[in-house]
Amino acid sequence: MKKMSDKQERILAFLGDFLAEHDYPPSIRDIQAGCSISSTSVVDYNLKALEVQGRIRRDREISRGIVLLDESGRDAVHGSGGAVVRLHILGTIAAGQPLPIPTEEGLAVGDSDETINVTSDMINGHDPESLFALRVKGSSMIDALINDGDIVVMEPARDVNDGEMAAVYLKAENEVTLKKFYRDGEQVRLQPMNQTMEPIYTPAANVEVQGRVVTAIRSL
Repeated sequence: MKKMSDKQERILAFLGDFLAEHDYPPSIRDIQAGCSISSTSVVDYNLKALEVQGRIRRDREISRGIVLLDESGRDAVHGSGGAVVRLHILGTIAAGQPLPIPTEEGLAVGDSDETINVTSDMINGHDPESLFALRVKGSSMIDALINDGDIVVMEPARDVNDGEMAAVYLKAENEVTLKKFYRDGEQVRLQPMNQTMEPIYTPAANVEVQGRVVTAIRSL
């Protein structure tokens, strides 16, 4: 196997440390910042070299699609994250004022082929075949560490417990929003996690729960 440059050794070490800490691969910008590299193009050049050397495998069609390989060319195991699975990012969801959506069914899935890698530990033992991901638009959940551009991994659900974070379809408004869900008599309170924003109160009959948040992935 070809000898690595100092920069490539730093990148490979950073990949292992990042995977061990976060249980998912870093982005190109994560690597640039973590290894003090001048530009993302230099990172990409060295990742291509590591790929040619058989030290990593890359899937350029998915976010954070970098997999470390062992000396035999098989996926290396790092940290306690478990197997890596791929989820489809089906569209966006509002974390602010609800966004109008173009479908009667509620959840706007769009035509995106974008995907993201997560580990089995990140999805808490859920069957990955039953999960989907949405990109957050807005800032109403920032106190729950979910901000504009982040990814939420969802499981389909028609009911949730009070205090759980859910994708909720407001029938009369034909809108979907991401909020914490609370029953309040004959009403439902959709609570933002942002001290500057007011909750949404709506009749229970106007609400259709469409999914429960399993985990969130920060967009760095």
